[in-house]
Amino acid sequence: MIRLALGTLRTHRAACAGTFFAAVLAVALLCGAGLLLASVLTAAPPADRFAAADAVVSGAREVTVTSSKHKKKDKTKTKTKTERLTGAGTLPAGLADRLRTVPGVTSVVADTAAPVRIATPDGRAVLGADDAPVVAHGWASAAVTPFTLRSGHAPGPGEVVLDADLAARAGDTLVLTSRTGVRTVRVAGVAAPAGRDALPAQGALFLADADVAAVTGLAGPTAVAVSGSGFTLPADAGTVLTGDEKVRADLPGALPDYIAPISIFGFVIGLTGFAAVFVLTGTVTLGVRQRLRELALLRTAGATPGQLRRLLGLESLLLAGLAALAGAPLGIPFAALVAARFRALGAVPAQFEVRVNVLVVLGAVLVGLLVAYTGARLAGRRAVRIAPTQALAETAVAPSGGVLTRVLAALVTTAGAVAVLTFVPLGGPLGMGMSFVATALLLCTVAALGPLAVRPLTAVVSRVLGAGGATGRLAAMITRAESRRVAAVAVPLVLMFALNAVMLLNGALLTDLATAEQAARTSPATGRAPGGMPLAEARRVATAPGVTGAAITLPTRAIVVRDGKPEDYAAQGLLTLGAEPVLDLAVTSGSLAGDGTFAASAYLADGYGWHVGDTVPVWLADGTEVPLRLAAVYDRARGFGDLVLPAELVAAHDAVGLTGPVWLWGGGASLSGAVVSSDADQQGAWELMVVVSLGFTAIAVVNTFAMAAAGRRREFADLRLAGATAGQLHRLAAREALITVAVGLLLGALVTGVVTGVFSVAQDGTLRLFADARTYLTMLGTVGGLGLLAGVLPTRFAVRSR
Repeated sequence: MIRLALGTLRTHRAACAGTFFAAVLAVALLCGAGLLLASVLTAAPPADRFAAADAVVSGAREVTVTSSKHKKKDKTKTKTKTERLTGAGTLPAGLADRLRTVPGVTSVVADTAAPVRIATPDGRAVLGADDAPVVAHGWASAAVTPFTLRSGHAPGPGEVVLDADLAARAGDTLVLTSRTGVRTVRVAGVAAPAGRDALPAQGALFLADADVAAVTGLAGPTAVAVSGSGFTLPADAGTVLTGDEKVRADLPGALPDYIAPISIFGFVIGLTGFAAVFVLTGTVTLGVRQRLRELALLRTAGATPGQLRRLLGLESLLLAGLAALAGAPLGIPFAALVAARFRALGAVPAQFEVRVNVLVVLGAVLVGLLVAYTGARLAGRRAVRIAPTQALAETAVAPSGGVLTRVLAALVTTAGAVAVLTFVPLGGPLGMGMSFVATALLLCTVAALGPLAVRPLTAVVSRVLGAGGATGRLAAMITRAESRRVAAVAVPLVLMFALNAVMLLNGALLTDLATAEQAARTSPATGRAPGGMPLAEARRVATAPGVTGAAITLPTRAIVVRDGKPEDYAAQGLLTLGAEPVLDLAVTSGSLAGDGTFAASAYLADGYGWHVGDTVPVWLADGTEVPLRLAAVYDRARGFGDLVLPAELVAAHDAVGLTGPVWLWGGGASLSGAVVSSDADQQGAWELMVVVSLGFTAIAVVNTFAMAAAGRRREFADLRLAGATAGQLHRLAAREALITVAVGLLLGALVTGVVTGVFSVAQDGTLRLFADARTYLTMLGTVGGLGLLAGVLPTRFAVRSR
């Protein structure tokens, strides 16, 4: 059987080339996407700021919620969920002194850390390496890394010591901004860890210990580093971290955040995996179908259907195995290129690197083999039932049947898509991802129906586009008679159009809605002051002469609990001053109030079942839990946040504590240059994923058309012998390609319209089938033009020879 399989592969080198090429690309994509996800899941913090300490006592770095649920037979199920804080909780001021009395402890250093902004006197911002944040510490905590002086002296009052990397870009004098105010400081010295200029992912600035509290505004240390041997710290000291866990004591903002990249790369592997499996299965099926006469001949020679199925399966394994040898290594540079682009977009930390994981590579190879084998076996189930007598016929047609199986499969995937579009809140943060899931399920429906979906469309389209001349009528008849071949070529076009159009259109819709809401939200304002100020400075701006109304915003994050699970949301601290209303949040119930209250977006209030007047526990950036009364529900949350908290409360519990834009009424300030708050890195990530998907599906479409043309060499030869000229065959192929592309685009437009329409209604209640006309027409032109070229060019090569 192996010798026979090898022989057929050698004999059908041209026919197998398309399947081999598709398998190479599929394995490369699966391997690359798998390496990206595995690398981000196993990414470790780049450095340990507490390397010189034996243990670190940390303040709060996450919110932990334990809930219990009563089950049947008096059983209780307890679960514990955590959510990472965006800030850092502090420890009691006297903890360091208490730990010094523990037997075995030789050294205790309290580290009070807070993010700050520094700039040169002319206003040029100074950031750490790779635009990392700058974190201020007391000079005493330099020893816990350790940082040692390279030049200068320890900082005194009004002085700072910088790491060597920061010092190379800063001058002798800096403007330091923290939540407590703006001050000018002098650079007294330069320090660095042994063998390097700075720690990765953070710039280090050291203050005089006497200045720490005034600059950071913190009442206690954020961590306490302990050294010694044989000591046991008291249980009530706090979270004790040792070994590799010590990095968790650092500020969350000073460590690379891999939460968002995990979701991005998870989506990448879902997208590429679906496209790879979808395309490879279709290509294998087309390859099997083109060998019907050969299979009939083998049946005539006495081969049983079971033997033919095993032969096809073995051929697919051999072909996919060879493809995997080429595809798996290609996945490594593919992952590196995608990671580099994501780093440039700012969607992943600058320190992220792709690491080769042998298990991931082997997994991609195994998936490629499994998909190719399964596709060949499924395609062979009908093909091998061909009558032996068809070997003597001029054409061989696969036995009909399997309609019930196709319909049942289509019903299951359609039901799944309907469930996603109906019951999943597409208006929330999962909307984009779930719209992809719905699109994938509907594409599976199209693939499952295959000729059943294509045949009625082809009957209509062929009569319209086949009108005019004998060539057009012949093309129309051929496409109506060969609905399986039309389906094999049209389905990849559906995939190419729908998958990418849905992502582009939905992304454009979200951007347009965020821009519109931002304009409506700030429409009452006549001016805007830039952000990045302490709250006290913003108050002075808001009460300047001529200003009769102001809204001061402080961006932050807050955590609330739903069903025992803490969830993190974007929030704004808000302080309104003056008689004129400046910020219109479109409040639908209640009214914005002051201390002890908060406001929530309509999406969040509906999801949590909150009503105005409810008291809700809210965890602030430093992990402090405060009960707040819901005073208002508002609609305009895009690009702003789902929670509005008192600005003074945010400033007291967020170590950054600097304002966003200050919106003004009066005072002569200008609105020019106002920027909509949006996730630019996320949008760039979506666009990059579209490029990857579009590139792969485009190659798949060309490959499929080429395979279809190669399989028709005998048909073209017969037409030439019957008197057809090469030009007539070219025009015939062009008209067939036009009909096939039109069918594919119609099915793609149907899938796209369903998903984007429901997604649009979920966003703001408005039905939009074409959220962005320019994007839609561009996709139609790109996919249609590529399909026509792919349908015409292979035929020219196929009929060029005698």
